[in-house]
Amino acid sequence: MIISIASGKGGTGKTTIATNLAVSLNGGVQLLDCDVEEPNAHLFMKPEFTHSERVTTPVPEVDLAKCDFCGKCAEICQFSAITVIGKKVLTFAELCHSCKGCMMVCPKDAISEKGRELGVLEAGSSGSVAFVHGRLRVGEAMSPPLIERVKERIDSEKVAIIDAPPGTSCPVIAALRGSDFAVMVTEPTPFGLNDLKLAVGAVRILGIPLGIIINRCDVGDDRVLQYAKEENIPILMEIPDQRKIAEAYSRGIMLVEVFPEMKDRFRSVYERITELVG
Repeated sequence: MIISIASGKGGTGKTTIATNLAVSLNGGVQLLDCDVEEPNAHLFMKPEFTHSERVTTPVPEVDLAKCDFCGKCAEICQFSAITVIGKKVLTFAELCHSCKGCMMVCPKDAISEKGRELGVLEAGSSGSVAFVHGRLRVGEAMSPPLIERVKERIDSEKVAIIDAPPGTSCPVIAALRGSDFAVMVTEPTPFGLNDLKLAVGAVRILGIPLGIIINRCDVGDDRVLQYAKEENIPILMEIPDQRKIAEAYSRGIMLVEVFPEMKDRFRSVYERITELVG
């Protein structure tokens, strides 16, 4: 089973839920941090990495000796990543989406590909939890290919928990696609509700069943509860706003280490998810 932990906005406690859920289950768990722009699950899991690899994406390289400057490559590219000016061909690797369309339409077979570095993938383990994350190269804008590489390491024999990026943009869709269930983490505030609605809309387009966890449930108002009831979305858990929880988070300490009884609650969340999926 693949369970994605998502949120409409940052700072709701998404990583807290993902990491604590992973360590609360009794083995056979894999945690994949797909928030590759700001990965921080490792700060709580403290994994021992045993594998590291540089991740690249293919971008065009033009052999000017073969090129007749017909411009067909520029015509097919919807992102202006390649253009022809007189007897020159300019490529803009940062704009390329690696569709290889330019290579396919080139009548002179003048376009090959080279790798452009996206970031690093690291894998290892933290206790009984297998751990994988990606770290996007500073200044890089194309995170979905790196997210997909992280997801390629999903082990079908384990429960895979994906810590998705916040929001509803392309990286979020890349992380959620193929999941069996999505846990939406939110806060009971006007901003939290607004972004929750956007995120729920995206998840429903993907056809993924979902549930809600309300973090800091005793602040704000009850409009998230009302929304969940209206939309027939199950509330999986509510976590109170406690200073001790915030202090533990600031030190990189797991919630279940501070409140061991929370392990049973996270196991109950997983059991509820299996019921909803099954």
